[in-house]
Amino acid sequence: MSGQFPPPPDEGQPGQPPYGDQPPAGGQPPPYADQPPPYAGQTPAASQPPYGGQPAGGSVPPGGFPAYPSGAAGPMPDAKGFFGALFDFSFEHFITPIIVKVVYVVALVMLVIAWLIWTIVGFSSSAGLGILLFILGAVVVVLYLAFIRMTLEFYLAIVRMSQDIHRRLPG
Repeated sequence: MSGQFPPPPDEGQPGQPPYGDQPPAGGQPPPYADQPPPYAGQTPAASQPPYGGQPAGGSVPPGGFPAYPSGAAGPMPDAKGFFGALFDFSFEHFITPIIVKVVYVVALVMLVIAWLIWTIVGFSSSAGLGILLFILGAVVVVLYLAFIRMTLEFYLAIVRMSQDIHRRLPG
C-alpha cells in the first residue's frame, strides 16, 4: 500500500448526477437538483441552517451555534426580580437563577455549623471522638456540599434550557 487514499467516487462529472443519485422514475429531476449539495465547499458552521432561515443573530459564528438575538449578550435577565418572580402565578419568570447562589451559601453555612456542633459534642465526650468527628466531619461536609452543588446546577441547567427553548420559539 502506498499510503494514498482510494480515488473518490465520480461526483458531478458531466452526464452523471452528483453523489451517484439516480433521477426518480418518470424523468423528473430530483428535488432541489438546482442547489449544490449540502456543505459543498463549506464547513458546516459556515453553511445555512437546515431549516432554511437565518439564525436569531443573523449569522452563524465560527463555533457553529447561532448568536443570541441582537442586543442580548447571553441569557436574558429576569426583569421581575425576586418577589416578582416568586409571586408570578403564570410561571413566566423563573426564580431559580435568582436564588441558586443564596441557597448554596445557606447550605454551606448550615453544613459548617452542623459540623462544628458535632465536633464540639465529640470533644466534650472524649478527645478521640472529637478528632474523629473533626476529620470525618470535614469529609462528609465536602461530600454533601458537592451533592448540593450538583443538584443546584442540575436545576439551573433545566431552567436555562427552558429559557433558551422559549427564546428561540417563534411567537
